Amino acid sequence: MNDFIVDDIGALLGDTVSISEDDIRKNLELPKVREHGDFAFPTFFLARIMRMAPPKIAQEIYSRIADKLPFGCIESAEAAGGYINFKVSPQILSQKLLAEIYSEGEGYGFTNEGDGRNLTIDLSSPNIAKPFHVGHLRSTVVGSCLYRLFEKLGYNCIGINHLGDWGTQFGKLIVAYKKFGTEKLFEKEPIYALLDLYIRFHKEAAADPSLEDQAREEFKKLEQGDPEATEIWKRFYEYSLEEYKRIYSILNATIDEYTGESFYNDKMDDALELLERKGLTEISRDALIVNLEEYGLGAALLKKSDEATLYLTRDLAAILYRKNTYDFAKMLYVVGSAQALHFKQLFKIIELLGYEWHTDCHHIEFGWIKFGKEMMSTREGNIVFLNDVINRARELAKEIILEKNPDIEDAERAALHIGVGAVIYADLAVRRNHDINFSWEDALNFDGNTGPYLQYTHARLASLERKFEKEVTADIDFALLKEPEEKQLMLTLYRFPQKLKQAAEDYEPAVICGYLYELSQNLNSFYQKHRVITEDTALTNARMLLMRCVRTVMKEGLKILGLEPMERM
Repeated sequence: MNDFIVDDIGALLGDTVSISEDDIRKNLELPKVREHGDFAFPTFFLARIMRMAPPKIAQEIYSRIADKLPFGCIESAEAAGGYINFKVSPQILSQKLLAEIYSEGEGYGFTNEGDGRNLTIDLSSPNIAKPFHVGHLRSTVVGSCLYRLFEKLGYNCIGINHLGDWGTQFGKLIVAYKKFGTEKLFEKEPIYALLDLYIRFHKEAAADPSLEDQAREEFKKLEQGDPEATEIWKRFYEYSLEEYKRIYSILNATIDEYTGESFYNDKMDDALELLERKGLTEISRDALIVNLEEYGLGAALLKKSDEATLYLTRDLAAILYRKNTYDFAKMLYVVGSAQALHFKQLFKIIELLGYEWHTDCHHIEFGWIKFGKEMMSTREGNIVFLNDVINRARELAKEIILEKNPDIEDAERAALHIGVGAVIYADLAVRRNHDINFSWEDALNFDGNTGPYLQYTHARLASLERKFEKEVTADIDFALLKEPEEKQLMLTLYRFPQKLKQAAEDYEPAVICGYLYELSQNLNSFYQKHRVITEDTALTNARMLLMRCVRTVMKEGLKILGLEPMERM
């Protein structure tokens, strides 16, 4: 990646300001008013160092660089208030930037900072024997987006699905299956048959509490390896996995490892023994804990008075296993904000064990997504299934695209990509720590900050290339790309690598969403004033190269988000 604009500004200012070029880079920003310049260097932070007012500092620095201009790709500069504003030469910008994007193609903007190191991502984690509901949507799409982003940055990503495949609910299902189940129930949509059994168990148990005792007994048999209970559990597991994999394919989610809670049953004792050897555990009210009061994290409960282990025990065993197995450079847990204390306790325990890699572990928290006023309590059978959301998205998208383009090829496939893309984008475009009140009208709007709008932008660029009917090349007259709208497009393209870096540093897909929306808006501003294919062959060739570069960045951005870059809409 060639960061030539920032390099030139850093070199220009380097001899005049008593700070490093890295500090100059960090402080560069975009002017609030576009006409003021393309980049701005604020001088306010230099006031203490130079003992002068910022406007005077800006004038002083400008006076030292004025006779060096133009410099590299910097065409001109001016002091304005406490800022120095820089304007970039459109010819040099186009020559360096477009040639780079054209040459690197889908690799533009991506670095090799990961250098092949492992990055593990704990994501999705639905509960076995229950249909995939919208409560697991954000973990799945945010985690998958980060997977693709970090993969592009040179990491070897491993997506881990920590399935909820253990617990007393399986005793309940086994009881319900034996009492009410038939093979015919599982011939069609077995995952929903399991849900029906679970709901029926709770209705029957309300009248006959002894069923709860039977469920505990069945789960105890499962824990002890009873062949019949184990066989039933395995069937439920396979039914569930088949459904989940179908959903993941639709959501463009990559899961490399399915290791649920049951996988760590035989690994928890070793984890607890390690804590005891380090003198970190104590007994409180007959329960085993790690006292984290002095860190403001309360008591971390590992084992209850009845010897039952808890989520923290399993997660401790899991994180030790993952580090030993993958030696990860980063471990990301894409889990809701409600679990913030849980992960603070987990990471603090890893630190107290003396492992320096505790700083490589991150809780990527997120808020709720709400579809109207529907609740999501499986026990009551009042739940928003993701499959229903997907089907609804497809139906609504099909209505819209057939109205806009009755002759579209394979409308069903297009509707699925656009509908699912709308749902994914509505999730990712909101900063992940915020809650989302989902609206179909907003998500499927073809004119706003939505997935369909970005997909349409890409489809329009693809249509333009089909209409051009010639090969797009980088052998053009770069001086022809001089219009303000063309320059703005190129400056936006230039910032793609920086936005990817920011999104990775913040673990924030919304950064990429906001960037692609800005790029689309700038492209539409260009369309409103200029034609791409004109009677001037040289100008057409130049603009087609610019369009190809916009399409390249748009396509890669959409793929990172998990949206299909549509060729036709």
